[in-house]
Amino acid sequence: MPELDSSVKDVVNETIAPMGRSMIREFAEKFAKIPGLVKLTLGEPNFNVPEHVKDAAIESIKENESHYSDQKGFLSLREAISGYLNKQFDLQYDPETEIIVTIGATEAIFDSLAAIINPGDKVIIPTPTFALYIPIVKILGGIPVQIDTTDDGFRMTGKHLEEVIQAEGPDQVKAMMLNFPGNPTGFVYSKEDLQEIVDVVKDKNMFVISDEIYAELTYGHKHLSLAKLMPGKTILINGLSKSHAMTGYRIGYIAAPKDFVEQANKMHAFTVTAPSNPAQFAAQEALTNGIDDPITMRDVYQERRDFLVDQLNDMGYETALPEGAFYTFSKIPAKFNLNSIDFANKLAEEGLVGVTPGVAFGKGGEGYFRISYAASMEDIQEAMKRLRKFTASL
Repeated sequence: MPELDSSVKDVVNETIAPMGRSMIREFAEKFAKIPGLVKLTLGEPNFNVPEHVKDAAIESIKENESHYSDQKGFLSLREAISGYLNKQFDLQYDPETEIIVTIGATEAIFDSLAAIINPGDKVIIPTPTFALYIPIVKILGGIPVQIDTTDDGFRMTGKHLEEVIQAEGPDQVKAMMLNFPGNPTGFVYSKEDLQEIVDVVKDKNMFVISDEIYAELTYGHKHLSLAKLMPGKTILINGLSKSHAMTGYRIGYIAAPKDFVEQANKMHAFTVTAPSNPAQFAAQEALTNGIDDPITMRDVYQERRDFLVDQLNDMGYETALPEGAFYTFSKIPAKFNLNSIDFANKLAEEGLVGVTPGVAFGKGGEGYFRISYAASMEDIQEAMKRLRKFTASL
């Protein structure tokens, strides 16, 4: 095995070098090594990809669809995305000029931020939230401004947003990340909540990057996209990983005004050239003939959610009922005198249950832990038995 030459050991990007790995992945991999542990860490659906979607990928290979697609993705897939967004969320995007197919929603986030940020620009990030926003902003030379939303029920209010923008400098704030349904909280912004944000942002020189990857997983009400209220300043991020259990296919997309898409597509083209063909054909099938596929999964998730929330609250872990996604976010009782990392480690080592510490989701997550109910009900039930026993021992 090659050993790095000593002359190049210090030749490294100074922004990336001090960064740690994703804490979500770090804890998931660490806990996976503990024999007998029930793992409720990753947001990985335990469902298989629908058969007709798999068949579309297989057929594309058999038909020798093996050459480069358009850099923004096959037009037929972009047309399917456009039609899906219109049918499901009443949004209008031109498939030729306003949509980019990306390698998962993560690339869509990176490309979008890369098209906006100059060194020193600030990006507002309400926390707790998806962990990758913060390092991506840093890598691109921006300054992530983490805002703790716990006192407002994990909601970024218009009043709080205005205060932050004024404090950080309106000329320096270029974007805000908004993630809903929320990871890790399951919080869903109402129309009134979103209108508060629109009223603040409409006269500012800033975008809102709206990560709506869990849009199909809402309970009791239909998802309303920020892009419906503010299409000219919203960069919509979505994909098929959560809705159709296609995490390994790595298909996401950006939908935004043409002028923005032209800039974001430059970064997309420079970094990945084009998405994988079989995955694109699978995604096209999912969004044309599989729009109802998420319904069965959502019903199962809701059953797991209801069981988990009842169990957690009964044990003394304050847990709000998630309105979307497939996570619970529970408060660690102060009497335990444990921060979120120590709690997660102790629970794994002594209780044989793997959860994600809240601090992995930014400053606003400390004092909490996340459970993913994308696992089977059998695993969830066993985990709750173990958690109850562990809790009694503290």
